[in-house]
Amino acid sequence: MVSKELLDLLNDAIAREIQVSIQYMWQHIQWRGVKGFTVQNELKKIAVTEMKHAEAIAERLFYLGGIPTTQPKEIVVGKTLREMIERDVKDEEEAIKLYKNIIEKARKENDVTTAVLFEGILKDEEEHHDFFTSLLEEI
Repeated sequence: MVSKELLDLLNDAIAREIQVSIQYMWQHIQWRGVKGFTVQNELKKIAVTEMKHAEAIAERLFYLGGIPTTQPKEIVVGKTLREMIERDVKDEEEAIKLYKNIIEKARKENDVTTAVLFEGILKDEEEHHDFFTSLLEEI
């Protein structure tokens, strides 16, 4: 059995994944101009990936005996392209930190499946972070 602390961390991860999936989808819709055309589809793909993460984490949490949250963290779309991407970089950095913590905690509790799940998700989040930081250099 895993600890309540780990279950709570998984729910934090779900809330975060729901948040950014909505946030990135709205940003995808709101991007304008020449730069928007090159980025809109990527934002949409990332939003869908984040929703898949939420689903996978929720399935794991439920298997472990927890109840997945339906409440996202605060959604901040931003008014300008720079505000949007600066926020996205920050959110990805927070996710990376949280997921490294979950991996460490899961391993300490001998929950290899959760650790492996989050290692895969962490790889995606690092790629998203790289995408957003690269975008930030261009705007």
